[in-house]
Amino acid sequence: MKKLVSTEKAPQAIGPYSQAVVHNGIAYLSGQIPLDPATGQLVEGGIEEQTRRVLDNLQAVLDACGSGMDAVLKTTVYLADMSEFPKMNEIYAGYFPSNPPARATVQVARLPRDVRIEIDAMAIAG
Repeated sequence: MKKLVSTEKAPQAIGPYSQAVVHNGIAYLSGQIPLDPATGQLVEGGIEEQTRRVLDNLQAVLDACGSGMDAVLKTTVYLADMSEFPKMNEIYAGYFPSNPPARATVQVARLPRDVRIEIDAMAIAG
């Protein structure tokens, strides 16, 4: 049986999807973009600020799943511009200081609200 997870500490779903679904001990997190959950507005700044906000949003959803960054198994990073990979990667590394998850990173033609980055994840649920 699947359990739908939602938290007000991350941006609310704006369509027919859940922030996360937990099934058989695995949390499947929807992609997060750099929206401030308190205001619903995009964060200002470049790829560094956007990456931090996205990872903070993911962390909030993981917390709601009874999980954490250390339990993340895999992420997919969607970038609007692959030339921003080094800056994104530097911020990303700070959220996974040891035992980082598997990861795929791709450049995409466009992301919702023309953001620079979106990240989704799978993790062990608590």
